[in-house]
Amino acid sequence: MLGIVRASSSSRLFSTFRRVSPFSSRFSVRSMAHSAPPFNKITIQRDNTTFDAYVVGKEDAPGIVVLQEWWGVDFEIKNHAVKISQLGPGFKALIPDLYRGKVGLDVAEAQHLMDGLDWQGAVKDIEASVNWLKANGSKKVGVTGYCMGGALSIASSVLVPGVDAVVAFYGVPSSDLADPAKARAPIQAHFGELDNFVGFSDVTAAKALEEKLKASGVPHEVHIYPGNSHAFMNRSPEGIERRKSMGLPDQDEGAVQLAWSRFESWMTRYLSS
Repeated sequence: MLGIVRASSSSRLFSTFRRVSPFSSRFSVRSMAHSAPPFNKITIQRDNTTFDAYVVGKEDAPGIVVLQEWWGVDFEIKNHAVKISQLGPGFKALIPDLYRGKVGLDVAEAQHLMDGLDWQGAVKDIEASVNWLKANGSKKVGVTGYCMGGALSIASSVLVPGVDAVVAFYGVPSSDLADPAKARAPIQAHFGELDNFVGFSDVTAAKALEEKLKASGVPHEVHIYPGNSHAFMNRSPEGIERRKSMGLPDQDEGAVQLAWSRFESWMTRYLSS
């Protein structure tokens, strides 16, 4: 179903972002060490390469792979992972470092990093992360992501065996990467009504995704939040400042909480049974 919610007050994918994003100020990356449970840094091998990943949550809990925005593994994605680990029955959240330690501190850097991303390789990183969680105490594993990570999370439903559920935030994969009509895992997706990243996370892209998911036959929900724009889930002080610098409207806290509630219900339903 596609619901418009009334809540209280590849480089090609992001070609639009170059045109509409006006800010270039830099932001320091805040360590999570003093504000969150410690992450366990691990190394995962796939094919002939390795990558670092960051794990937080109960040891034998259902697993959720948490995929970064185009900035990299920064304060915001770590905030999301900590939040996820504490939802519902408790989850084990794992952030794979798709950029291999690099973090963009402004739009130009983030664009450069994403332009250099091997998208098929990123899908392999996701698969290796899912497999690691299942080999280390998680009987079921979901995937979630934001922006670039949202697109990759939907792609994982198509391309990664063993994914049990997906929640995607404001991102749809290009047809070159994955066709959502071939999704194999249940997908819940969230978009802001004012998102203007055309073809990637605007309302038109959200509605097109809904039609693709209908064709796939998998359980699905697509939610659109009036008055909200791209990255509306980012609530850290730095994230709020970054959104302001981008000219994005203030988040609707009610919409943020509603999206988290839906996330929790979806992942609990499909990962705890």
